[in-house]
Amino acid sequence: MGLQFLLLILLPLVLFTRRIYARIDRHAIVSRYNPVRTASSNSTPMQVGNGHFAFGTDVTGLQTFLPFAIMSDWGWKNDSFPPGTTAADIDNYRGAVWDGVQYEFGGPPLIEQWLEANPNRVNLGRVGLLFMEEKGNTLDVTEAALNETQQKLDLWTGTITSRLQWQGEEVEVRTAAAQSSDTIAVTITSSLLQQGRLGVFLDFPWHDGSAGFEAPFVGLWNTTSEHTTALATGRGLGQNVEARIAHTMVNSTFFSFVGGGDQFSISRVSPDAHRYTIIPTHPRASFSIAIAYAPGHLETIPSAEDIVRESQQTWQEFWQQNGFVDLVTGSSDPRADELQRRIVLSQYLLRVNEAGDTPPQESGLVNNGWFGKFHMEMFFWHSAHWALWNNWDLLGRASTVYSRFLASSLRRAQVQQDYPTGARWSKMTDPSGRSAPGEINELLVWQQPHPLVFAEYAYRANASRATLETWRDVVHATADWMAAYARRNASTGFFDLGPPMYVVSEDTAPNATRNPAFELAYWRFGLGHASAWMARLGADVPAAWTEVRENLAPLPTEGGLYAVYEGIPSDFWDTPTYTNDHPALVGLYGWLPQTADVDLEVAKRTAEKVWTSWNITNCWGWDFPMLAMSAARHGDTDKAVEWLLHPLFQFDDVGMPVGGVRVPTPYFPGSGSLLYAVAMMAEGWVGSEGQAPGFPSEAEGWVLRTEGMSKAM
Repeated sequence: MGLQFLLLILLPLVLFTRRIYARIDRHAIVSRYNPVRTASSNSTPMQVGNGHFAFGTDVTGLQTFLPFAIMSDWGWKNDSFPPGTTAADIDNYRGAVWDGVQYEFGGPPLIEQWLEANPNRVNLGRVGLLFMEEKGNTLDVTEAALNETQQKLDLWTGTITSRLQWQGEEVEVRTAAAQSSDTIAVTITSSLLQQGRLGVFLDFPWHDGSAGFEAPFVGLWNTTSEHTTALATGRGLGQNVEARIAHTMVNSTFFSFVGGGDQFSISRVSPDAHRYTIIPTHPRASFSIAIAYAPGHLETIPSAEDIVRESQQTWQEFWQQNGFVDLVTGSSDPRADELQRRIVLSQYLLRVNEAGDTPPQESGLVNNGWFGKFHMEMFFWHSAHWALWNNWDLLGRASTVYSRFLASSLRRAQVQQDYPTGARWSKMTDPSGRSAPGEINELLVWQQPHPLVFAEYAYRANASRATLETWRDVVHATADWMAAYARRNASTGFFDLGPPMYVVSEDTAPNATRNPAFELAYWRFGLGHASAWMARLGADVPAAWTEVRENLAPLPTEGGLYAVYEGIPSDFWDTPTYTNDHPALVGLYGWLPQTADVDLEVAKRTAEKVWTSWNITNCWGWDFPMLAMSAARHGDTDKAVEWLLHPLFQFDDVGMPVGGVRVPTPYFPGSGSLLYAVAMMAEGWVGSEGQAPGFPSEAEGWVLRTEGMSKAM
């Protein structure tokens, strides 16, 4: 009887422990959300890639019917200079002077436009199925002529398998991307190959900076006279290389290398076009090739077989060795399934699109926005999640941008803008580090503390002297400029931020904007971390940092709530001008931990006021995870989940974050912020208590398990 009683007591504990601590079946959860399509999407591709390079496909596994992009983090070009303009004119561009500061806007308009649009990111080409009649003539086939189309992306291996029927014959196309080079493997299986009725075509578009946004497709395919391509075949092109095509636009040349598989012949369709046809040499039921892309010569390209193996191995390691959240296995709340789908697909797409050597552009490697350039203020939302999911190998690629851009940022602050010290980080930029002109680009400041956040996460992952030294110069120069930017107000004795400046939402008058609440809190937060960094190094903390941090203006309030900025009209809550874009007031406690001068009761009331008074219908992307993090820290966990699944925060069938009415799809800051918010809510934040503190309880239908995750600040 005593033994039976003991078993009755212990059995529930054993089952509970097993449920909570058994290893997550990651393969089952990831594979559950393998996307499947039966027709091409007109707006988004299915993709393979490696973070530096991505290949977008239609339902054929290639770009047969829709010219989705092949893009990279290195594929950039400059347009010709405006008429009558020289390189010296471009280099000597100067804009307006406001309050003694030289800015990069308001200068000669043609040069300013050229600088904004250049360099621009290019589409490297197009690969498609070639349909032929028995005599070998090319046929103009549309997707409507296909039957039984089905396409599946195996997330666990990073491989797309596409099946279709054409004229009663089955065709299978398998597509994978190399992980150590910018190469795709294509394997086609069909009896049509034996009949000489299938091949592959390559095509190359013209591209310039005439359009800031290019979506869903990038480049112009009919402007053939503006650019050149040249085919080379034979020996001496490189190991595994049978053909090379050089594509030149203005002064930039990009190379495509074909080989790595079965033998083929290649020819140009017409001297007036940039399309090439690839025909298998031997009539077999299967045909494999590899196509590599590079800015210069390649000594070798991998074989198609090696690419498939490398893709399988790298993706399995990605899913198995990094952080993971399981909220679908044990949860009874039906919302858990959709949230898990978004998490898994976001992990895949960000690994494909946003794990390169530079910060990502808003649309990753899918299409172009803002000429393909990246925005340093968005780097946090794109990439900070890697730290919480322990993807340090991926975050380490792009986060070195701060050391690479340090010299140009020092010049921007001290030479261009005449600050006495520090580095001012650009907003909209490119791999050169040059800031794109524009009033908002020059007057936005909330990107400035970001490197201090990345540095702090790096130290938490590896609290070593080497980490401290790696980030020392970046931390010091960042905080130097933050202290120099703040100005002592002779009337109040406090240090003010602005004017002129733009706030996070970019919708206030810059010359009237002083002491915005979020920027003040972020400034204090950043200077505090910079000071702690110096202390860890055993170095003196500059007196200016301490003086500014301890004497920053208090956060502005209006009617017992935090206000967007000091002196804002008292009726701003009822004025759409001020409540129509990114609601950064909720970031005071949510995105940020509690900082000095932030009263949590006031912050909570302010967040609740945002929920009811802000124009949520105009919110987009990272707004919703930011709202969720605020609700989570304030203890309203069900509201946090609601924000993550808000009807206006959508992800399509392959996981692309929908841009909505504001920007084209995809808008990847929505994906990065989703992963950051989920990590924070699931693993917790510094000072949080209990398991999954940002999610509702088990009694409310939520059971979460995490592996390999880190807490947020």
